[in-house]
Amino acid sequence: MIFTQEHNEIRRTVKNFVENEINPYCDEWEKAGEFPMKEMFKKLGDLGLLGISKPTEYGGMGLDYSYNIVAAEEFGAAHCGGVPLAIGVQTDMCTPALARFGSNELREEFLAPSISGDMIGCIGVSEPSAGSDVAAIKTTAKKDGDDYVINGTKMWITNSPKADYICLLANTSDDKVHLNKSLIVVPMNTPGIEVAPRLNKLGMRSSETAQVFFDNVRIPQRYRIGAEGSGFMMQMLQFQEERLFGAANILKGLEQCVDQTIDYCRERQTFGQPLLDNQVIHFRLAELQTEIEALRCMVYQGVEGYINKKDVTMLASMAKLKAGRLGREVADSCLQYWGGMGYMWENPVSRAMRDIRLVSIGGGADEIMLGIICKLMGTLPKKKK
Repeated sequence: MIFTQEHNEIRRTVKNFVENEINPYCDEWEKAGEFPMKEMFKKLGDLGLLGISKPTEYGGMGLDYSYNIVAAEEFGAAHCGGVPLAIGVQTDMCTPALARFGSNELREEFLAPSISGDMIGCIGVSEPSAGSDVAAIKTTAKKDGDDYVINGTKMWITNSPKADYICLLANTSDDKVHLNKSLIVVPMNTPGIEVAPRLNKLGMRSSETAQVFFDNVRIPQRYRIGAEGSGFMMQMLQFQEERLFGAANILKGLEQCVDQTIDYCRERQTFGQPLLDNQVIHFRLAELQTEIEALRCMVYQGVEGYINKKDVTMLASMAKLKAGRLGREVADSCLQYWGGMGYMWENPVSRAMRDIRLVSIGGGADEIMLGIICKLMGTLPKKKK
């Protein structure tokens, strides 16, 4: 990609925000299991960072997605994964379909305040028995007059404890599983919604994640995004942005793992010389940095295709697959060179290892990415009749 002065200004703005508004407080927020999301999102909204690629008529910058990915990459320099994850849910997971397919009325009510930072959103797809298998969700939204009545539950919903609305994928008919789903914006203060206590996660400790229950939740059908039955298609499109965001968002964190490990190995003396002087170590770190740069190239290529209206399903899936696997490889390799210090909870590489592990699970597991890639390659076995 060719970066303009505007790209560089967005990068600088996000870099300064991360350094001044996020990193000084990461340790505190990680221990608390939360961060001041409403205050933080309002600051981000005031800077325009929650609507970089969203329409100008609703408060966005109206720029193409390459500008958004630059911000995603810089947010990844945060010293914890939870805060960038929460931001990404707002910008790249619960609002793309709303911005692209929502009615003007719906966008005025929910998209505009999401861009300004006055509303927090979350995305409701996964369920206890339907994570990566999106077609298997059981939550229903049945018509009753001009309303939908929603019943079911959603699991692992990031931002839900503080969210003002959920972009919910639910079954709205008895049609085939890829044709019976709709995306519906549901205000979280609607009677019948219960948010369980936040989940105790391995990583992403500063982001709030919970299970959400829906018991005869009644909302107007006008809160549906686009045509009834098009929810599965819309969610697959949202996944393209989510997966590109996730891959871009990991880049700076992986580079920090390498850089911090170089600094430690340069200072750490073993057998009369710096640990870094061992060829097996400095060669390995060079290999890891090369792999990180290769992932960055894949992300940029995917974004280039996306802004030129190409189907980047394969590249987005490859980038997400590579990000999750490389993330584990980098964190594990770097942690090894820290020795006993790497095994400590407070160690930055230890935290990265816990946070990064989610990349291979959330937004479609590695195995789902491989299935998508194989399908597009034409290598899946033919179904028996």
